[in-house]
Amino acid sequence: MNLGIRGHDIEKNGLEELVEEIEKKGLTSVQLALSKSLNYVNTDLGSLSPGLAHYVGSTFQKHGIQIAVLGCYINMIHPDKVERRKGLERFKEHIRYARDFGCSIVGTETGNVNAEIFYTTENFKEEPFQEVVESVRELVEEAEKFGVIVGIEAGVNHPIYSSKVMKRLLDCVNSNNLQVIFDPVNLLTIDNYKEQNEIFEEAFNLFGDRMVILHAKDFIVEDQMLKPAAVGKGLLNYDLVMKLIKEKKPFINILMEDTQEPFIDESIVFLREKYNQG
Repeated sequence: MNLGIRGHDIEKNGLEELVEEIEKKGLTSVQLALSKSLNYVNTDLGSLSPGLAHYVGSTFQKHGIQIAVLGCYINMIHPDKVERRKGLERFKEHIRYARDFGCSIVGTETGNVNAEIFYTTENFKEEPFQEVVESVRELVEEAEKFGVIVGIEAGVNHPIYSSKVMKRLLDCVNSNNLQVIFDPVNLLTIDNYKEQNEIFEEAFNLFGDRMVILHAKDFIVEDQMLKPAAVGKGLLNYDLVMKLIKEKKPFINILMEDTQEPFIDESIVFLREKYNQG
């Protein structure tokens, strides 16, 4: 089992401290969002270099930790075209230096028709979808030059909001450099969470072969809303998720999200037990 965590879910001040804490917990991989985990370093557009990337990457590598994903979450259909361009160029910069980090995947969700990310059915119209296709195609063309994977994550707050729409995106941008970061919770709403088994099985049937990362988080229902919870403290059917993973994507990187202290160790034990039972 390849189990890791988002770097910014661990509260440590320096890079060495962060890496040592991840190693101490017995984790083997990380999703690294540079602007969040290295917020004391300039990581704005134009700041990356092979030197910075090698420094960060080698620090993780010497502790046996893989940078499984460079998180570069952008609004790829930002209504302000200048801001949209900045985001796309920043993502492409991550692509160019990914190999120096020792990483092959740069990941993002697909944005929002608004400047801020929130749920709106306006995202589900044809025009936002086509804008996503245009942006993803541009990112994938850059990724093909450098042998890097663009990892796209679906979510109900975004234009790519369901498994069927994700499959349509994969079909529209026909490239093996486009793959899927699968986050089960991101596909759920207050209206459909009781059908989570069918939703997850559909996802594996439609694009299980294209999944490169599994995000592990959890949810509870409160005030008729889904709210984040530490892994193992909510309603997600991890028995099914781990069964599907073991059958179809053995040893995929599983990265915990929205799980912070004091729950990290407990969540690690929970996931390992579920994986071994699956």
